[in-house]
Amino acid sequence: MTQTDQSGQNTIWLTQDAYDKLQAELEHLQGPRRAEIVAEISAARDEGDLKENGGYHAAREEQGKNEARILQLKDMLRRAEVGETPPDDGVVEPGMVVTYKFEGDDDDEAESFLLGAREIDPEGLTVYSPQSPLGQAINGRSKGDTVSYEVNGKQQTVIILDAKPYAG
Repeated sequence: MTQTDQSGQNTIWLTQDAYDKLQAELEHLQGPRRAEIVAEISAARDEGDLKENGGYHAAREEQGKNEARILQLKDMLRRAEVGETPPDDGVVEPGMVVTYKFEGDDDDEAESFLLGAREIDPEGLTVYSPQSPLGQAINGRSKGDTVSYEVNGKQQTVIILDAKPYAG
């Protein structure tokens, strides 16, 4: 979940587990991964002419991606507010995996998503921000509730089938 604080910065609400995973990724990228990339660049540089050295250019591109991710992680962790995993009480709130279907759809057309910070990128799960139209409409609602909201000028109605804490 993100929320703007008084300084205009977005606070990112994370569970301790999510925070720890991001911190571990940062440490890996700043240490072992950075060293691997430097070694790849050095080895490619030793091959000679850099203009047409594909290995050198690929390693430099990888270095840029690594450094960009390091900056992103540092920023996210700086803005992080660590909280507890939400209770397994069927109430929708950030940190929950929500299963829903559109009114009139069959149960086999149900979809699930994580209500939280898009920066987390959990494997195999779509992430909706609590500030999205759907996120705003269902936040605080319970399993079994039917909720209507507007998106792109059209009224949508969903039924909340389940809300479980994200275990990732």
